[in-house]
Amino acid sequence: MVELTAGQRQVTDNLYQLLAMLPPNLGQSLTHHPQREELLEIVLDLGRSPEARFIHSTEYLSELPVTREMIHYCVQRVGQFSGDNRAGIERTLHRISAIRNRQGDIIGLTCRVGRAVFGTIGLIRDLVESGQSILLLGRPGVGKTTALREIARVLADDFGKRVVIIDTSNEIAGDGDIPHPAIGRARRMQVAHPENQHQVMIEAVENHMPQVIVIDEIGTELEALAARTIAERGVQLIGTAHGNQIDNLIKNPTLADLVGGIQSVTLGDDEARRRGTQKSVLERKAPPTFDIAVEMLERQRWVIHDQVAESVDMLLRGRAPTPQTRSVDENGAVIITHSEPITPHPLPSEFKPAPFRNNWRDSGRMLPTISPAAMSPTAIAPPPSPDRADFQNLLDMAMPNLDMGPNGEELPLHIYPYAVSRHHLEQAIHTLKLPVVITKDIDHADVILALRSHLKSQSKLRHLAHIHHLPIHAIKTNSMAQIVRGLRHLLGIEEPSPAESADLSLFAPTGQDDELEALEEARLAVEQIVIPKRQAVELLPRSANIRRMQHELIEHYQLNSSSFGEEPNRRLRIYPG
Repeated sequence: MVELTAGQRQVTDNLYQLLAMLPPNLGQSLTHHPQREELLEIVLDLGRSPEARFIHSTEYLSELPVTREMIHYCVQRVGQFSGDNRAGIERTLHRISAIRNRQGDIIGLTCRVGRAVFGTIGLIRDLVESGQSILLLGRPGVGKTTALREIARVLADDFGKRVVIIDTSNEIAGDGDIPHPAIGRARRMQVAHPENQHQVMIEAVENHMPQVIVIDEIGTELEALAARTIAERGVQLIGTAHGNQIDNLIKNPTLADLVGGIQSVTLGDDEARRRGTQKSVLERKAPPTFDIAVEMLERQRWVIHDQVAESVDMLLRGRAPTPQTRSVDENGAVIITHSEPITPHPLPSEFKPAPFRNNWRDSGRMLPTISPAAMSPTAIAPPPSPDRADFQNLLDMAMPNLDMGPNGEELPLHIYPYAVSRHHLEQAIHTLKLPVVITKDIDHADVILALRSHLKSQSKLRHLAHIHHLPIHAIKTNSMAQIVRGLRHLLGIEEPSPAESADLSLFAPTGQDDELEALEEARLAVEQIVIPKRQAVELLPRSANIRRMQHELIEHYQLNSSSFGEEPNRRLRIYPG
């Protein structure tokens, strides 16, 4: 066999055998048709005009409707229909699919043209040679099966490998007991019942010692599991699956195992701070079954994920992978371009995110307050203590600043509200100009914002959140202040200073919050008195819960504190380091 480049293709379609099975008047109308080489399929439906579908158009073959006699004429000239209602013509690649009524009678036929296109894998010939497992994705009719057939021939004939094709519907190697010459020296195993394809896959490995297994249309969980079993035995896999892109497989629970499987993981506090995410995140469960994924967007333009594990990890973190795109120019040469990483949507300048995604209890860091005097050019800030500077540097290295949502998703953040005032939510987003979109479809959401009192009795909502791998953020009340604080928390935006918080009066008056006031008091005491002046400071009396939060804050500054006094006047004392 002469080696062909990506631009040199040799087509073998045996079209005359398909036209011969049609009624004479229909076959003759296509024999000399000007678009004969672009014919994709012929559709015969009872009581309707017969159609011929080409790559770019569709036209009727006759004004007379299809009759039962015409369908019976065609059925008699093809092979036996299998359990998946598919048949073929002996030693051809054509596929005839049947539509039946409730009584089991055939009332429609789809006659699909099968072509052996030699040279179709020039775009990925180097990947085929590498010995890695390859998964082909793409819409129906884009040429997945044609590419699969050519890959099997190249591996068997050009590289001398032992190739076994699992041919469920006889579409790869044709109908009949003798396979079509298009597969070369590759061997073909037929599947008697489509639901048993996974068993035939395992049987091929155990009985026939293949180096390569070729599978078309992996569509069930058992088939995905069988594919993983084969890959773990060191056999190269070449297969196709339902889905246009790799992220379609991630969202498909049946086929997700092909790219490693997806699981929800709860991180420890330290790891969540290091990653800058919430404690519940999505991660890949295992190494992918296929090393390489090929998205066949068009017949001459394919997107290659040569590191499937890396692409899946980036998609789970809300980032866009950087695959390579391969196409063929006018001279038949392969052009390879690399996608540029997509920069996440930036936040407005007035709401620049804090260095960490969550509040101070998760981040372990409060930003120092800059006094007006410190803003002058001549002002010199006191040097920080060595311990605190080292601690700060460690935090900066461990927690990169990412303009992303709570689970790494790109902004704008899509929120699904539950029992939360939509009017207040829209008003807060509009007034503060936040990069947030309210969605009514939970499938499009990044996070659920719910009212705490309603969440307790809604096990169905928690179940939906678990299925869709969505975090739930609960707020206490439907007040504007609670909604604004919840939105700021989800976006990782710093809590406003007292002067900035006055802006919230634009849409709702709010009272002073004891928790924020107490934490702000402790922070100012540490950064303006304890550290620079090395003096002990006593804070105002607080409740036990708020004092505990103040103690945690002081620990992040690597200082000591203690509570003293009797309730209700018990308060905190902060000591210099």
